[in-house]
Amino acid sequence: MFHRRLCVLWMLICILTVSAGSAKALDVKVLYLERQLERPPVLSTLDAHPDDLGRAGAELALYENTATARFLGHTYTLDTVIIAPDENFGDVMREALADGHRLIVAHAPAEDLLALADHADAQDALIINGSAPDDSLRRDACRANLLHTMPSRSMLTDALAQFLVKKRWTDWLLIAGEGPGDSEYAAALRASANKFNAKIVGEKIWRFDADMRRNAAQEVPIFTQGVDYDAVLVADEIGDWARYVLYNTWLPRPVAGTEGITPLAWSPVVEQWGAAQLQKRFTDATGRGMRSEDYAVWAALRTIGEAVTRTKSADPKTLREYMLSENFELAAFKGRKATFRHWNGQMRQPIPLVHPRALVAQAPIEGYLHQVSELDTLGQDEPETNCNAFRN
Repeated sequence: MFHRRLCVLWMLICILTVSAGSAKALDVKVLYLERQLERPPVLSTLDAHPDDLGRAGAELALYENTATARFLGHTYTLDTVIIAPDENFGDVMREALADGHRLIVAHAPAEDLLALADHADAQDALIINGSAPDDSLRRDACRANLLHTMPSRSMLTDALAQFLVKKRWTDWLLIAGEGPGDSEYAAALRASANKFNAKIVGEKIWRFDADMRRNAAQEVPIFTQGVDYDAVLVADEIGDWARYVLYNTWLPRPVAGTEGITPLAWSPVVEQWGAAQLQKRFTDATGRGMRSEDYAVWAALRTIGEAVTRTKSADPKTLREYMLSENFELAAFKGRKATFRHWNGQMRQPIPLVHPRALVAQAPIEGYLHQVSELDTLGQDEPETNCNAFRN
């Protein structure tokens, strides 16, 4: 028996060696392009912003891509370009394109992504957005050379709406801040309420300039008086004030949105579907938990690796066509394979609903059906798309 197993093992080694030797050599050159932003000051300093946010996901994906590629004769090169807040994005972008980069994973705001996608030298490039959640990038401002592994805001708020409606918490008090992204997140919540038959029974703008670390117990109950509601929905994307709303509302109600029950691309509390192994690899490499930006960038580079493996090509056009086809799928560690929507380039994926200590649920929630994929109940569906760039 021992000798038989030894022979089988030797045959496998020989097959792999022959396959590697006969595989066509392929050099896959990927650019990780990150625009650093000045973060507005916030009341609490509990949540440190990692210096390698996003980039750490790229480095893990590079390691995983390389582990597969060595048996195929493929090599991966990851060039990393970090653009400081005071640097000119256009100058750095043009230099990167002049160097021949055509496979780009971007961690940048929407305006920089559009500048990159619209550049003349980028028309034959493949750009994957690993950070910007703006719905406009998936709608009227979509670009044919720009795909998205970061979920859109509407995907996040649709996931939350499904959960709340399933719980019959259908009357919402919406509190929105005035920070970056808050109005867009609030708009997505309104659209999700309309889509899933919830009702926003009251809206308030958070304009407090007092120190909520001292005054929340006095101010928030008064602020949330005057209307009956099943849940409080908060839009505070930079994580400034919404933490002080929890347990201080006039009515004893759950808080959800950017605080409380939160829809995210990824969280360290996701542990099912093999996610614990991904989390461990990431933590071993970085010493911290994987966040949404890390995950979306990881998924972007893994998407390139999967497409290169299947097509045996590093040509951006070939890879894009494969990614948008029915043949592509990525093991996303969320219980379902991730695919791309051919009408706007958005990656379909389940959305975890979490609090800081545990997974609450994962959307799509059971009972929300779709004629093609339940994942398409999250975010913009094909019949409602106004993205024309992908129709050619």
